[in-house]
Amino acid sequence: MNFEWLKTGIGPLKDLLSFLHKEGKTNDVLKKLVIRELINNLNIFHNAYLNEVSPDVMIDLLSNESIKKAIDENFKFNKLKPGTIEPYHVKDDRNKKYIGWTAEKLIDKIDEKIEELKNLKKMNKNSVLLTKNNTSLMLSNLYYRMKLLADFIKGPK
Repeated sequence: MNFEWLKTGIGPLKDLLSFLHKEGKTNDVLKKLVIRELINNLNIFHNAYLNEVSPDVMIDLLSNESIKKAIDENFKFNKLKPGTIEPYHVKDDRNKKYIGWTAEKLIDKIDEKIEELKNLKKMNKNSVLLTKNNTSLMLSNLYYRMKLLADFIKGPK
């Protein structure tokens, strides 16, 4: 899979991940789980880019289990970051449409896309390589949503 779209988003990732590690040191277990899952998912994209990993492997590794657990336990995702995404949180033009969204609304879209990718793979003999869907675009959109969530959590208060 061609990860050219990831090349521009990979640079600032190191600082974001470092910040998220610090942010994840909390007594709120569900918040910690969701942040750890976000870190792990972003690392999957980073390592897939470095090692030319197939989209099937990436989809297998992506997780939304902590999001599901948090939903089951009625976690308020706005604890990750209260308020809404402002223009200064958006580092990538493609994410401008998310201005005004809350952390909860963005997490819902991230969760939905991970589920969709996993289901798409299952529906196509356990591989997305021959699907009619634009899997590369779907993965790209997912990555940039997760990066936006990290930028939002980090961004100015």
